[in-house]
Amino acid sequence: MQTKDNPQVTAFKKNDRQAMQEVYEHTFPKFRSHVFRNSGNEAEAKDVFQDAFVACWRNIKDDKFDGAGSVEAYLYTIARNKWTDHLRSARFRKTVGAEGLSKVVQEAGDDSGGELDDKRETMLKALDQLGDACQQLLGLFYYERKTMKQVAKDLGIAATSARNKKYRCMERLRSLAEHITRNG
Repeated sequence: MQTKDNPQVTAFKKNDRQAMQEVYEHTFPKFRSHVFRNSGNEAEAKDVFQDAFVACWRNIKDDKFDGAGSVEAYLYTIARNKWTDHLRSARFRKTVGAEGLSKVVQEAGDDSGGELDDKRETMLKALDQLGDACQQLLGLFYYERKTMKQVAKDLGIAATSARNKKYRCMERLRSLAEHITRNG
């Protein structure tokens, strides 16, 4: 990949500690705020950001970054994507409850534009109104990726009842979203 003349890229390629530290210190607070807004804590922010920083450094060394933008923006994008991966990881999915469901939806739509932000906001409002039982069922199926048989077992109901209930919950979610879209 062709590298454009970018002093930050040159500094990273030369392992300029001061320049790299400036990029780190400039970018981390913004990323930490992103993590805090999306159900994370300081320790998780530091861990994920450290991984992102190393990935950024390697990519620059391997000429995978073309230098067209700032290294801070590139690092932030890598870190944000790693945080999204973290949220989607199996460990997180097993601990997320109905309350956290809306945060996962919010994180999934983080890169979207204005129209998708509106849709995401509508879905979050609809999820809030859906009710605990449906949030739990949909969370088990979509975010914990359990089979309908496992969902039925967790909820203490028959598999056919779980399937019917899931269908009704999805219909209710769609209906709530349409109502919110029409009436604000």
